[in-house]
Amino acid sequence: MWKKLSASALTLTLLTSGMAGVSAASTSNNEEMTRGDFVKAVIDALGVEVGSGQSVKFKDVPDSLKPYIEKAVELKLIKGKTPTQFAPNEKLTRTHAFLIAARGIQDEKQYSENVLNQFKDANKIGSGNRQEMAKAVELGLLTGFEDGTIKPNKFVTKMQMQKILQRFLAEYNPVEANTTVALRILGTTDIHTNIMNYDYYKDAPTNSLGLAKTALLIEKAREENPNTVLFDNGDAIQGTPLGSYIQSVKKLKEGEVHPSIASMIALDYDAATYGNHEFNYGLEFIDEVTDDAPFPYVNANVRNALTKELMYEPYVMIEKEVLDSTGKSTMIKIGVTGIVPPQILKWDKANLEGKVTVDDSVEAVKTIVPEMKKAGADVVVVLSHSGMGDDTHEIGEEDVSYLLTKISDVDAVITGHAHDVFPGKVDSTLPNVDIDNGTMNGIPIVMAGKFGSHLGVIDLELEKKAESWDVISGTGAVREIAKDNENVSSAVVESVKEAHEGTIDYVRQAVGTTTANIHSYFSQVQDDPSIQIVTNAQAIYVKDKIKGTPFESLPVLSAGAPFKAGTRSDPEYYTFVPKGELAIKNVADLYLYDNTLAMLKVTGADVKEWLEMSAGQFHQIDINKEDEQQLINAEYRSYNYDVIDGVTYEIDVTQPAKYDASGNIVNEKASRIVNLQYDGKPIDLSQEFIVATNNYRANGTFPGVRNATAVEVYPDENRQAIIDYILAEKTIDPSADGNWKFAAFPGNVKVVFESSKKAVDVLDENSKIHYIGEGTDGFGKYGLKTN
Repeated sequence: MWKKLSASALTLTLLTSGMAGVSAASTSNNEEMTRGDFVKAVIDALGVEVGSGQSVKFKDVPDSLKPYIEKAVELKLIKGKTPTQFAPNEKLTRTHAFLIAARGIQDEKQYSENVLNQFKDANKIGSGNRQEMAKAVELGLLTGFEDGTIKPNKFVTKMQMQKILQRFLAEYNPVEANTTVALRILGTTDIHTNIMNYDYYKDAPTNSLGLAKTALLIEKAREENPNTVLFDNGDAIQGTPLGSYIQSVKKLKEGEVHPSIASMIALDYDAATYGNHEFNYGLEFIDEVTDDAPFPYVNANVRNALTKELMYEPYVMIEKEVLDSTGKSTMIKIGVTGIVPPQILKWDKANLEGKVTVDDSVEAVKTIVPEMKKAGADVVVVLSHSGMGDDTHEIGEEDVSYLLTKISDVDAVITGHAHDVFPGKVDSTLPNVDIDNGTMNGIPIVMAGKFGSHLGVIDLELEKKAESWDVISGTGAVREIAKDNENVSSAVVESVKEAHEGTIDYVRQAVGTTTANIHSYFSQVQDDPSIQIVTNAQAIYVKDKIKGTPFESLPVLSAGAPFKAGTRSDPEYYTFVPKGELAIKNVADLYLYDNTLAMLKVTGADVKEWLEMSAGQFHQIDINKEDEQQLINAEYRSYNYDVIDGVTYEIDVTQPAKYDASGNIVNEKASRIVNLQYDGKPIDLSQEFIVATNNYRANGTFPGVRNATAVEVYPDENRQAIIDYILAEKTIDPSADGNWKFAAFPGNVKVVFESSKKAVDVLDENSKIHYIGEGTDGFGKYGLKTN
């Protein structure tokens, strides 16, 4: 209920309001007032009903002041110093006081700034404030001093504040503001069965990951705003030995709840979508996992290949009971949809071929959003298991989340897949990106890292329009888990206790011994034992498989990549297996993914193109530069850097790369691969070879790979082939055969790269690698010589 106050009533209001907690008795008329004091006095003087304050986004506002700040924002009286700071304890200047008063008198009139010229010190008014200050003068809110000045930066006393408010209320003709709702959307992504804060590869607790730690952020976010929904963005059921144990050792049975689902039940998720890794185990396994979820799974772009119908629920409508700004209960309808990269058809071809098709992600969302709005959605949320991508739409592309923010009626996007963090670093060429507010094209979007490292938090403000709600603003943020303590959610821990303990017993099973440490610290810059063990095991497996087939007479090569090589700015993300007993956990550390073995028939020319693609891992080195030059392109995924054993070659990094990270030709005549030989002789480009690899690579579009004339995908996992290899050898002597190296460049060229600081401990005095010092983001910096 609105009411105007007389001057005497206003004075009484000001005296009894306490000035945002300042005692009236201790406040003299000459005391300078704060920004918080003034806002509270304005709202009290207006006599408007305040709410709970839960929608306030300023982090420096005390709880007692939040209802007043919330109402002042709703009435468009105030803005913040920054998107997250209001500075309530700063002294109130005359400029700020009159800006608030001028904003309160809402009209469409343009006021001439020339009226400010009557004041001697008008030049002290900031350019961004001159229009509203001119308005304040025209309306009689702002008058000058006897000396012809207005003193815009002078602090306001309590007596002056009373006079300003009296003038303001004389002009103010209020219209009751619409009711608002502060809705909070929480998102997790790419948990990859990192539910516990436990590293199964190191067989030790860790505080750098785990949904059990993310859960504490979820609890805190819900305490701050009970109007909250929680979604998962996919890649939840695969990624650690826990996922493998449940799928292939314990073998999930009908009626049993998958640990990933159990943990999400414990946290009361509202909905989820599928990531590409959900399809690693086949469609039946997906159904077995998700049929025990009490919350819905959505996907709008996977279709049944036979019926052409969408395979899963394209969207759900969540009716959420919330409290509005007046403290009353109301209902908000939240429409939720999701997409997965069309590339699952290549990555999991053996599981999906002939069974499903996948629509373009952008077109799928464009199609489904109008249906959601027609069904009454007040808010539209897209769960995008896709990287950010760029501003150009290509049908069927993998990374499209940026493009989704440009689709009409999309209100919020939760993204992932790339394991990055947003708000955070982003392609500087993308237009309309606001990192401070976590928006792209004005739409809040969050990417919450990987393995439970972060929680995505989207805050929307909704305004009541007739019988529906409109989203009028939104921000996105990420919160990082506490890495300095062991605190976890007991509910999550209890939900996966049995599976966690079973996984630990499983990974501790011994399979052999190693005579030396195995690590991946330098796997991108020199031939490396951690890859050699993998390629040896694959070659043995494939040679056995092709016996008695037309392929038996062809030479077998083997391709492997460094999976754990500090990928995606993580200085701890390296393989280290200590000398001694080898257990399953160590094998899982050597080979992270649940890939199955595959073989390709290719030519010598294809082998060269395959290696040219891999050599894109490196920046071009200029031999005429005196400054340090970074060798490794951190944006290039290490799992796409294939070493091919069975041939010898050199990589000339002084030459430009032929392919970019997506396999597109960027320098058609470039040739980084030199001295490529087979059996001690220059390779015959027309000779046929068999290459042992995995199903991911075999079904991909790598240069060289895409020319294969025969492809076989086997049911056995690469990891099991490594276990069988070690069991047969019993004791392995980890060493690389040195089949590749960098072509020499001058010794005065300063080539550097980054790796774990722990790598210093494995360097020997004869190494061509030397430690320089601190790198970026917790890495160490190393130098490389080739002669």
